[in-house]
Amino acid sequence: MRKNDDDHVVHFRSDGLGLSPAEYAELLVQLAADRGIAADEFSREGVVAELEDRIAALLGKEMAVFLPSGTLANHLALRLLAERGRRVLVQRESHIYNDSGDCAQALSGLTLIPLAAERATFSLTEVEAETARAEDGRVSTPVGVISIESPVRRVQGEVFDFAEMQRIVAFARDHQIGLHLDGARLFLASAYTGIAPDTYAALFDTVYVSLYKYFNAAAGAVLAGPKHLIDNLYHQRRMFGGSLRQAWPYAAVALHYLDGFSERFGGAAAAAEVLLQALAKRPGCEVLRSAAATNVTRLRVSGPCAATLPERLLARGVEARSAIQSSDERAEFTNETILRRPVGETVDAFVNGLGFI
Repeated sequence: MRKNDDDHVVHFRSDGLGLSPAEYAELLVQLAADRGIAADEFSREGVVAELEDRIAALLGKEMAVFLPSGTLANHLALRLLAERGRRVLVQRESHIYNDSGDCAQALSGLTLIPLAAERATFSLTEVEAETARAEDGRVSTPVGVISIESPVRRVQGEVFDFAEMQRIVAFARDHQIGLHLDGARLFLASAYTGIAPDTYAALFDTVYVSLYKYFNAAAGAVLAGPKHLIDNLYHQRRMFGGSLRQAWPYAAVALHYLDGFSERFGGAAAAAEVLLQALAKRPGCEVLRSAAATNVTRLRVSGPCAATLPERLLARGVEARSAIQSSDERAEFTNETILRRPVGETVDAFVNGLGFI
């Protein structure tokens, strides 16, 4: 792709590069010329199948299927797994509970039971209590699925505690309860946890991964799992209106950025740590991160330049988010753009933007 001023802009707005329509179109032209793009037919075959196979292999699953959205990926997974019962345990802060328009309830007759308010992790004790309560009532309504989102966007990108996850999985296996992982941001989490995506995925029946958040596709998702669940799932995909006439523009770009992602994002996380450590030493700048955080950091800034920080940073080639509502905090997302220039330059941009020098 041709070089322009945007090639040096570092932004903290999202998980991915934030490609413009022009950049996206130019990348597709480049990919078609350099490696060729095999078109799909109603989201089957071609580069879509290539992407499905790659992600299935990376997650250690037998099969994977392309879906147009994470909403549909999560919904179909819960629908497939709810054999033992129609109740599904989820985090209250999860996407499937907050951002899906109650699709699982309205379209598949499932009942989502929210746990862990304002937390990323619910405990085995909570799972045991809710499972027992569901089955011991006047009418038994067994829990059929446990769905875990990790990292959890609404809880500052925190990961679900891995040891607790393992204990919950063991309980679920003993009780024939299905297990789904909303791993939309699973691949970037490894840079912070040191746990490989396939290690997480091995614990669950099904795993969803986003294609647009950091693999930079314009849209799309992949749901992976065992063959007996995923094979022929394209029928249900079509039933829910999800068989796009052609999905190659999404699959080709995601496949492109999938190559070498772990190494690149590991470098981005290391560069961000240098930046955050430098900012934490400055008066009027507080870095708010929990031990379980991934690429989302909250900055609390004060002083005469705090209100105009986004504008002052933009003048120095750095795009940051505005303060959250009426607070003095702002959520910043680490992504690969931090690698576009030496991290020292980004540190200097923040130092100048905050009016320290």
